[in-house]
Amino acid sequence: MKLAVVGATGLVGREILKVLDEHKIYPDPFIPVASSKSAGLPLLFNHHRYFIHTHEQAIEAKPDVAIFSAGAAASREWAPRYAAAGITVIDNSSAWRMDPEIPLIVPEINASILTKHHKIIANPNCSTIQLVLALAPLHAKYHIKRIVASTYQSVTGTGAKAVRQLENERNGIKGEMAYPYPIDLNLFPHGGDFLENGYTSEEMKLVRETQKILNDYSIRITATIVRVPVLGGHSEAVNLEFEHDFEIGEVVQLLANTPGIVILDDVKNNIYPMPINAAGKDEVFVGRIRRDESQPNSLNLFIVADNLRKGAATNAVQIAEYLESENLSGVDISQQYR
Repeated sequence: MKLAVVGATGLVGREILKVLDEHKIYPDPFIPVASSKSAGLPLLFNHHRYFIHTHEQAIEAKPDVAIFSAGAAASREWAPRYAAAGITVIDNSSAWRMDPEIPLIVPEINASILTKHHKIIANPNCSTIQLVLALAPLHAKYHIKRIVASTYQSVTGTGAKAVRQLENERNGIKGEMAYPYPIDLNLFPHGGDFLENGYTSEEMKLVRETQKILNDYSIRITATIVRVPVLGGHSEAVNLEFEHDFEIGEVVQLLANTPGIVILDDVKNNIYPMPINAAGKDEVFVGRIRRDESQPNSLNLFIVADNLRKGAATNAVQIAEYLESENLSGVDISQQYR
């Protein structure tokens, strides 16, 4: 695979390189891309030294696939240019997720909708990916009517600046603030920007992206995002109301048989998902599986994943692997991007 990684020096970009290495994917050529001020600087990958490319140089190199992790503004500007050159873009930002013409992909759920004409592919929000991976088999079996989700999100979801804020606070150092409040020994119900409806942009991403991936806009969803002083891993307390009743044993079996999910659900021995379980891993961990006794046909779950792995880097790499295996990349330039 001829691969470019755009934003290769950022938090997610570095994680993408780690995932590629662990999956033993060594692109030829490999084209790291970053901002113009980083152009020409060295980057080590697979025991080789590469040099940072500009966008223009990367497009001229004609990779099959470009994984973007450089933010929505860069993606809106550059993804169509890559696509116009016949390069398939897998974008980690929010720029294209809700575009009706752009597929929003979690490979285990809906990769089959991809064709060689899709030259921009959106990677969902990190909290959405782990949620829908657990929900998809349950929705297919019991049909979800309503979702209530509360997420407890790591500072890595905000970026390197937030990580530095937490580390500075833990070390008693005054520094630049990524958040309006201290995060160490604290948490706050604020992720993204507040909207006119009182929800945040992160909360509404969870709502809209879940409906799009599951291809069911009848599902009613409400979410609360909480930022917590954790360095890696998002956790979600999720309540589901189904159209059809279920047996707990069958639910556990469905989830256990879903690729990418690991069940941690032995409360007698204090076994349940935690961010520490998920750190550095590609799987989504599910536990605290129990019936909601307050209303019919309802279930509670606790879902945890490493937001930089399955929530971003791993999902993007898995999309690239699928494109390669199905021979869907690097062919048939779509006229819509010209």
